[in-house]
Amino acid sequence: MTNIDKRNRLDESPFTYRISKNDTVFIDFNGKVVKTIKGKEAEKILTKIKSAASEKEVQLILAKITGNFKRGNERI
Repeated sequence: MTNIDKRNRLDESPFTYRISKNDTVFIDFNGKVVKTIKGKEAEKILTKIKSAASEKEVQLILAKITGNFKRGNERI
């Protein structure tokens, strides 16, 4: 896993997720929603998160799900 996060950005835990009552998953990056997932895809993601061995693995899963959304011009 050391080659995946070379700049150690996932150690800061920038990603969080929330689950609503109707099993919709909201993925946040630094407190802002960047992706909303529903249905079977949400169920798959939740099983991956529950089977993760560490917090860094959870962060990696969430980062992969959101994709490459940062281009350097975002205002945070």
